[in-house]
Order: sequence, then structure tokens, then C-alpha cells
Amino acid sequence: MYQVLWDQIDTVLLDMDGTLLDLHFDWKFWSEYLPEAYAHHHRLPLENAKRFVSQAVKQQTGTLNWYCLDYWSGRLNLSVADLKHDLKHLIRKHPDVIEFLSQLKQLNMQVIMVTNAHRDSLVLKLERTAIEPYFDHIISAHDFRTPKEDIRIWTFIQQVAPYDPARTLLVDDNIRALNTAKEFGIAHLLAAIHVSPHMDKVDPQGYPHFEHYADIMPIKQG
Repeated sequence: MYQVLWDQIDTVLLDMDGTLLDLHFDWKFWSEYLPEAYAHHHRLPLENAKRFVSQAVKQQTGTLNWYCLDYWSGRLNLSVADLKHDLKHLIRKHPDVIEFLSQLKQLNMQVIMVTNAHRDSLVLKLERTAIEPYFDHIISAHDFRTPKEDIRIWTFIQQVAPYDPARTLLVDDNIRALNTAKEFGIAHLLAAIHVSPHMDKVDPQGYPHFEHYADIMPIKQG
């Protein structure tokens, strides 16, 4: 089990989708529900719609457009934000997330959410999960028009919520985000590899990693 050095950390940067929340909602939406809606709206065979949406999404991998509901609404001629509400019952936290966040606050950590998620999606998920009160700041990469795959975002975040990279922990399931954070100088990096019970685990690619929040709970570190 990986031992987080909590006494060396003042700020915790936390990703949302896959890290704090079960990624099944997003997988179901993008791989099944959105192609079905696209097929129905444009009167296309489902397989054709799935192929088109999949290729379009793949083309935007690693860019902010990949996460941008406004971009996809325009590209697909659908109200993607409205469609997400149809599956909101699938939005759920990983086990022990609330206890983990609560322990961070009791340790007087600065707790910041840093997500690539579009603000419309972010608002919906915060409403469904009740995690917002545990954060000092909630930052969407769209605020800076820069995804976490771009090293510049870590400087932009400092302008909103100052932090010392040497005493900061980033927890993320996005390995490319961990890579840019490492290059920037964030000292403590942790890969969340259990993104959903319905999906394969993430390859941590050499990063320290964990599966369950009970394994890294601050209270356990004394």
C-alpha cells in the first residue's frame, strides 16, 4: 500500500471524473447514449452514428474540445448538456470520498478541485454528489481555455489559488495530467487507477497509485 507523506503536504489538487467520481456515467454517455441520440436526431443507422461519434471524439483527444459540451453541441447539432441530465441517476462518488475530503479539511489542507470537465457538466455532478462544500476552490480547465495536458495550467491555477508545488499533492487518473504536473514541479503525484467497477483499471505508468480511498485516508497515517 502506498504511504502518502501527509506531513509534507499543504495543498491537495483533486481531479473529479474517475478520481472522485465513478467514470461509468461518462463512459455510458459518450459511448452509448450520445451516439443513440445522434442516430435518432439525424435519422442514421446506430452503427454509423457510433462510428462517427467515436472518430470525432478520438480526433479531439488531449484537447479542451474533448471535454467541451459547447463544442460537441455545435459539432453534433444536439444539446449535449441537456442530454447529460437524462443519465444523471448514474452519477455517483467512489466509496469513502466524503470521509477522505472531510479528513483533509480537518488537517487544514487547502483542497482544490482541478477538472477538465465543462462547467455545465461540473454543476450537474456537484448537485448530485454534494462534494462542493469540501473544496476551497473548484477550478475548470475551461476557465483558462487550457487542459491539464498543457503544463501552463499549473501556473494559471496558482493565480487563482496560490500553492507551493513542493508541498502539493495531485491525485488524478489522467496520466498525461500527472506528466505535465511532474514537469511543472509538483512534488507529490498519485494515480487513481480504479476509475469504475465497470471499467478496467488505469495503467499508472510508474506513478505511485491507489485503488480505494480507505487505503490513503489521512487518519490512517497518524
